[in-house]
Amino acid sequence: MRFRAKIVDLACLNHFSRVINTIAKLAKACTLRLTVSKLYFILSDKVANGGVSMWCELCQGNFFDEFQMEGVAAEHNEIYLELVPENLSRALRTAQSAKAVKIKLTNKHCPCLRVAVELPSLSSSSRIVTHDIPVGVIPRRLWNDFREPSVPDFDVSIYLPALKTMKSVVERMKNLSSSIVIEANLSGEMNLKIETDLVSVTTHFKDLGNPPWASEDGCQSSAQGRDLESMAEARIDIRKLQQLLAGQQVNPTKALCNIVSNRIVHFILLHEDVSLQYFIPALA
Repeated sequence: MRFRAKIVDLACLNHFSRVINTIAKLAKACTLRLTVSKLYFILSDKVANGGVSMWCELCQGNFFDEFQMEGVAAEHNEIYLELVPENLSRALRTAQSAKAVKIKLTNKHCPCLRVAVELPSLSSSSRIVTHDIPVGVIPRRLWNDFREPSVPDFDVSIYLPALKTMKSVVERMKNLSSSIVIEANLSGEMNLKIETDLVSVTTHFKDLGNPPWASEDGCQSSAQGRDLESMAEARIDIRKLQQLLAGQQVNPTKALCNIVSNRIVHFILLHEDVSLQYFIPALA
């Protein structure tokens, strides 16, 4: 099992750092899945227990100048590692003006991701700062626990308003209630609501638009034949939503959410070379 990669391009390095920072805000620990063409950051708290889950996918060719890996076996050419993303984020913070960053899987005393940051120096020799990040190697028999979550059969799919706007609304609401209701319809309208004994506040968004798949392919059956005005809603933990909005450093080109009434809200944030899915289960 071997893995080594190198980033030389500063723009790619900063972009990669922003992705890792976002992941670190969303997950204390997560699984890093390495394949020949992609990296995945996976958090699979069992939604049934009220946990959120996350699936973030990156095309390695858009970030790395060199990327070599050999998985656990020829027919299973993948590596699954458990890591604390904050540690990786911290290591990359030292790389803001680096000439190159090398990442390598090593096993001196325990399995580690070694991040070697080559910094520019005034003399001819360069300075190298090394971070060893402990990781756990996940055995092959457990890999099935980390499959891509299936997109739920949603009632409504809608584009999100500007995330900054949404973030400031949610931050104000967070001081009033621990839960928030998200409701939306197939006419591009979405409301964020909180209701407590003392106060009820609703923020309305309109003309957001609905993704084309909300109507066309037959597999999303619950949206089929649905009254365009009727709202699908789910009440979720407001802190989990705020965490998602506050952690965003990737500035997605498209952001949308799918609502399965009273069951789950599924967020999808798309950037040219990164896609992040985040599932927040509804509160009972």
